Amino acid sequence: MKKERYVFPAIFTFDDDGITIEFPDLPGCISCADTLDEAVKNAKEVLGLYLWSMEKDNEQIPEPTPVNNLKLEQNQIPMLIEVWMPLVRHEMDNKAVKKTLTIPQWLNMLAEKHNINFSQVLQEALKDKLGIKDYKHN
Repeated sequence: MKKERYVFPAIFTFDDDGITIEFPDLPGCISCADTLDEAVKNAKEVLGLYLWSMEKDNEQIPEPTPVNNLKLEQNQIPMLIEVWMPLVRHEMDNKAVKKTLTIPQWLNMLAEKHNINFSQVLQEALKDKLGIKDYKHN
């Protein structure tokens, strides 16, 4: 079941070349930054994208480890990172995707002459073909 809000502990590791952000419960969910502000921003972004990907792949999202159960080294601090998934889902569902298509040259030249916006026409045609008025993600 998809949740609206997730909170996971992140471990921020401070080294001479910057900050590494890892989520112990989510292998491969890693980011980095130069400052603490940037690290928090990057942590939220990578967590949202990682969980969105897990949802799309119907993977089980684990329960977060309590912060007091984390084992830390001297150059590490724990931080709870929260993401609001409706915002992440909306952003990802509405992200522009580049498509390559082929049309006859004469049609291309005529459309360009009339300043036709190809992306807009394709979107309108696809919505019409699919019977979609307004898209709302479930």
